[in-house]
Amino acid sequence: MIRSAYIHIPFCRQICHYCDFNKVFLKNQPVEDYLSTLAAEMAMTIQQFPTDQLDTIFVGGGTPTALDARQLDTLCRAIRRHLPFSKGEFTFEANPGDLTTEKLTVLKEYGVNRLSLGVQSFNDDLLRAIGRTHTSRDVFETVERAKQLGFDNTSIDLIYALPNQTLADFRETLKQALSLELPHYSGYSLIIEPKTVFYNLMRKDALPLPKVETEAAMYETLVEEMEGSGLRQYEISNFARPGFESLHNLVYWNNESYYGFGAGAHAYINGVRRSNHGPLKKYMTPVQKGILPILDENKLEEKEKMEEEMFLGLRKTSGISASHFEKKFGVSPFVIFKQPIAEMSARGLLTVENSEWIRLTAQGKLFGNEVFQSFLFSAESHE
Repeated sequence: MIRSAYIHIPFCRQICHYCDFNKVFLKNQPVEDYLSTLAAEMAMTIQQFPTDQLDTIFVGGGTPTALDARQLDTLCRAIRRHLPFSKGEFTFEANPGDLTTEKLTVLKEYGVNRLSLGVQSFNDDLLRAIGRTHTSRDVFETVERAKQLGFDNTSIDLIYALPNQTLADFRETLKQALSLELPHYSGYSLIIEPKTVFYNLMRKDALPLPKVETEAAMYETLVEEMEGSGLRQYEISNFARPGFESLHNLVYWNNESYYGFGAGAHAYINGVRRSNHGPLKKYMTPVQKGILPILDENKLEEKEKMEEEMFLGLRKTSGISASHFEKKFGVSPFVIFKQPIAEMSARGLLTVENSEWIRLTAQGKLFGNEVFQSFLFSAESHE
């Protein structure tokens, strides 16, 4: 049964130098047409792939809060009208400085109960260098404004290993972030993606990135500081106080089904991974003709489902439950993935507890991608 929905708002007032998500500049875009198309896609999808009740909704982007208060009202009203959601985790991504009292009031009225702020750094010079328009002061003001309006579940994203960033600078960012005493934090290493400003600079050897050793030290510092502040690491990049884990993101890591609405959105329904057209016109045209805007469909084979179960589930600090895996797929992970489990364990990157839990070690978290790749195309025959 589908319990979650992701909704994509592709509009931004500023394009960050590292971002490769599907997005366009807000100015002169057909926002109202997009929102009405989005509502129509929701209605069609729910009719074709019904569910009785959603537990989580996540509105991301782009920058959902680049919309004005009236447009946010239109969006939230459509979500409430077309999606079967009465209570649960309802998250909006936001940029610090975007969330006016008027916008927050709209979100509150429609039951939004979780905010995810793209902070990235508390160093204003670094923020400018990566293409962000907010300042560290905006972060403090936005968090305080949200608290005053009753938002008590706010998360912030941080990025480390930024160009010219030092370990001392990242420590200061962590100090500022933790001073907010929020219930949830995410910390991600910068990834240079094609077709971004940073990618073009890197190709010209004009992107002064920290050394690999410094990046590893930043990650270890992130873990130490978060856990030292009472925030439990429940996934490689995510930390929360008990009860404040992101239920929506756990849907992804637990390899469960979810809807994806909007331009470029991805969905996982009935064992099929789907992606929508990204360009606005290519997304909106089929929907306006009563056709779902699907660009690509991939029906997963059983082997692929098992591979995904491993490399997604291993992101969680709780790891993979062998009994849950066997109940889901009818075979033990110790049989189907005997070789990679043995190899990664021998290298000290995986640990097996009580023949039940398969987890990354502390070292394994540093080399997570290498561990995950070991499970791709390696399932052994169990006919």
